[in-house]
Amino acid sequence: MTFEETFAKVQGMADTIDASGTDFLAVQVNLTGKADEAGVFYVEIKDGNISVAPYEYEDRSCGITMKNKDFNKLIDGKLDPVVAYTMRKLKVDGDIGKAVEFANLIKQ
Repeated sequence: MTFEETFAKVQGMADTIDASGTDFLAVQVNLTGKADEAGVFYVEIKDGNISVAPYEYEDRSCGITMKNKDFNKLIDGKLDPVVAYTMRKLKVDGDIGKAVEFANLIKQ
């Protein structure tokens, strides 16, 4: 899956996630892989509203880095975030608690 396809998929998911219990969460997602698979976007939840944009986010709660194919497995529910982290398929920069909160939201 290309970066653009993954980004569009996450944007579509944003409309279906109930983030009403989340005051603020900003996660930068760094995808790696082949040239057409790699890219950066962020997901921000503020006052229960979700925004997804193809930019770096400087005041983020955390950043996660994964191969694009592994990220797709994660958001499809085929890869557990704890297992991914343990197997070093998921790297977290910043508040790991916020990364867990993000993972719980996308598993809905």
